[in-house]
Amino acid sequence: MKYLAHVDGDREQTVKEHLEGTAQLAEEFAGKFGNGDWGYCCGTLHDIGKYSNLFQRKIQGEPELRVDHSTAGAKLCMDLGGYYEFMSYCIAGHHAGLPDLGRKGVPSSLLNRLQTKVCDYSAYKKEIKIPEVHTMPFNPEQVSDADFSCSVFIRMLYSCLVDADFLDTERFMGNGQGLRDSGESMETLLRDLQQHIAEWLDNEDETTINGRRTEILKNCLEQGKASKGLFQLTVPTGGGKTIASLAFALQHAVENHMERVIYVIPYTSIIEQNARVFRDILGDVNVLENHSNVDYEESEDFKPMQLAAENWDKPVVVTTNVQFFESLYANKSSKCRKLHNIVNSVIIFDEAQMLPVNYLKPCIAMMEELLQNYGTSIVLCTATQPTLQSFFSKKWTVRELCPRREEQFRFFERVTYENMGTITEDEIIERLRQEQQVLCIVNTRKRAQKLYKQLQGEGVYHLSTSMYPAHRKRVLNEIGIKTGDKASKCIVISTSLVEAGVDLDFVSVYRELAGVDSIIQAAGRCNRNGERGKEESIVHIFQWKDKERVPGQQQQIDTTKALLAEAFDISQLDTITEYFRRLYHIKGESLDMKKILEKFQNKDYSFATVSREFNLIEENTVTVYINREPEAQALFQEIKQKGLTKSLMRKAGLYCVNVRKGDGKRKELFEEMYEAGMLDPAVADAQDFYMLTDEEQYQSDTGLKLVVESGNAMFM
Repeated sequence: MKYLAHVDGDREQTVKEHLEGTAQLAEEFAGKFGNGDWGYCCGTLHDIGKYSNLFQRKIQGEPELRVDHSTAGAKLCMDLGGYYEFMSYCIAGHHAGLPDLGRKGVPSSLLNRLQTKVCDYSAYKKEIKIPEVHTMPFNPEQVSDADFSCSVFIRMLYSCLVDADFLDTERFMGNGQGLRDSGESMETLLRDLQQHIAEWLDNEDETTINGRRTEILKNCLEQGKASKGLFQLTVPTGGGKTIASLAFALQHAVENHMERVIYVIPYTSIIEQNARVFRDILGDVNVLENHSNVDYEESEDFKPMQLAAENWDKPVVVTTNVQFFESLYANKSSKCRKLHNIVNSVIIFDEAQMLPVNYLKPCIAMMEELLQNYGTSIVLCTATQPTLQSFFSKKWTVRELCPRREEQFRFFERVTYENMGTITEDEIIERLRQEQQVLCIVNTRKRAQKLYKQLQGEGVYHLSTSMYPAHRKRVLNEIGIKTGDKASKCIVISTSLVEAGVDLDFVSVYRELAGVDSIIQAAGRCNRNGERGKEESIVHIFQWKDKERVPGQQQQIDTTKALLAEAFDISQLDTITEYFRRLYHIKGESLDMKKILEKFQNKDYSFATVSREFNLIEENTVTVYINREPEAQALFQEIKQKGLTKSLMRKAGLYCVNVRKGDGKRKELFEEMYEAGMLDPAVADAQDFYMLTDEEQYQSDTGLKLVVESGNAMFM
């Protein structure tokens, strides 16, 4: 009997052919971290359930039959015992996702799956020999938590299996015609960069900004020749860290025979501008953006990029903190496919101070695992370096890439900080009216709207996430034009969204008390281009006399408040170090808010549970579509015709505002708007996606009103 795995018209792929093809690819992938035999074994056994007669009936003409072909290989591995038991997770989950070990009787748990009856698949013995496994998953003497290391190893092995399974199937279905393009070599990319920066390297004038940037750049190139490990690049604003970090990464990759560079960045706005820089230097084919705002599905021309986004098969990948860490703690094949391509990479964490505080310990544990067992180097890159050394094992010493760091920070000082203490809204409005070009950043959207309304007029602007992204972008462009003309009046009231990735330059900045890192980022918008002396470029720090709590930021605010009371100088590097030391101490156990690390103990691994709970952005919100512009109206018609596809949802995001919803105990803005008749479900079956029906609730200057007027609500 011929046992088939896939059928495409008249063409057939046997189970044996598919198992061998998958095994060879998985062996190659797992070989990168020294466990090719595990990959080969996993690939060989993952589909042996297809040797059942019931599955063969299904594939050869009875598609309505429901057949579980994944549990067979998992049961076999568990029966084999020893190391094979780890493979049970991978094989059981190669379609449904890595399961929790769980208990018997708990649906979808591994132990429950292993108790289910499966069709006779013993015919596999005629064609398949069970491969032996010889290597250790890792050296137990070199890890601090063997259980956690086991869980990461299983997830990496799973990545090798599911990517190999997809690729072998894709190769068969495409009749061997591949559309994938892995890009050029690290050596080629380093040459491209060297050509781009060749003229810069001649500048040795340390009295100029460009001379200092060159000094930092040269040091990064030289340090790139170092052995793998943990590094930090602490560069002041304006020090050229984007190109310097790329130079280190490419030199380091070539020196250590590494395969790719991965940039992990907190904001999509920074991603987009950094990716543009990288593409200009290295070429479009070598740079993959992988985040929520990019869509490679629109055109057949982008098909290779769409395929690369599935498994990060490009030499330079630019992604978000959310995408990176949530994938490393995910259990679904779609998110885990890429993980084996993190192996042997240089990983740059840009704006490292933005690593998620409530998940800091599991993030650091994963970073250390990548350093120890998966051949990576990690660079923490920022002007406000967090104190993370204490969270790593003592064996890891952080190497600084910025030469003469303290001297560089003194040279690049562009502002003077002034602590104003407490102030009223009337007082700050009066001060802002006297300014020519000023940025005022406050902690809440409501406060931003309120201040703007009292100041509004010619040359006054509002920015916050109460405005949909396309609206914000237009306003930012207008502000950029205004600030480029120093004779123009420009007063901007904003939330923290302008603190990173926004290239604006103001004469002075007012910043409501926040974390020290946020204040320093805000200061980066003052005298950004160094055209004025620091004595005339003031960053005013203030607090409101009428107290307000800022959920999720209160401990950061309180820590900064204590430092200012003790007369710490925010411009000093020691102040940044002390700020993070105190903040992490205060946070304590909440640095692992969901107790993620506890869910991988005593070989009781909870992959599915952690995947659900590890969410870096914890927002209880609904999405409100603002159908004001012709482009938004045309897009909405397309959504109504085709449904809310992944591609259309990305496009719709340009015209959406997130609105907080209640938890059942108290109402939030969503319930108030819905009960007032301002919202309608936008598309059938699209959960938490609504259309704004009351045009007056969205204003052309401040965006969505954050208060529902009671009279209006009663009328509605």
